[in-house]
Amino acid sequence: MPDASDFQREDIATYEQPEGTGFGDWIESRVARYETRTLDWDALKFQADFDPKYRRAQMRYMGTGGTGLEGDENTVPSEHFSFSTMILPAGCEGPSHIHVDVEEVFFMLRGNVRLFMDRDGEHYETIIGERDLISVPPGIYRGLENIGQEEAVMVVMLGSTKPVTPTYPPDHPVSKIKR
Repeated sequence: MPDASDFQREDIATYEQPEGTGFGDWIESRVARYETRTLDWDALKFQADFDPKYRRAQMRYMGTGGTGLEGDENTVPSEHFSFSTMILPAGCEGPSHIHVDVEEVFFMLRGNVRLFMDRDGEHYETIIGERDLISVPPGIYRGLENIGQEEAVMVVMLGSTKPVTPTYPPDHPVSKIKR
């Protein structure tokens, strides 16, 4: 099993302290405090404009997630994944979509969500509740519904800082919407 001595300095070069920056300032630039986050109800507004049941908010911490945003200066730099929370009002839905390039992880902080997945004519559904996690591999359609009577909160991680913008099943009404 490799240990720290097996890694070369260049293996961690992307995480080097920027020249001219103090250590404390550099580390602080890698902190995302809750009080500096904002709920972005517009990240997926094109879906909510089509049907209010799709209204939900993203709070980004690292990367932009899979919403198709070009960037967010108020996030911690990341080389390998995105990390955000989602606010899911009671009854809201996240339409079926696919990430072709990245794994997507959902971790429930509060509430109960019905997740559904489809691939090659096969269908799977599950309920995830508080402190449950599911990892959805790339290439699988996935969607969700908050089945609770109250707002749900979940962590969403994607295996890239800026994944390819997801697409929707061709027969889903959201697939016809212009972003």
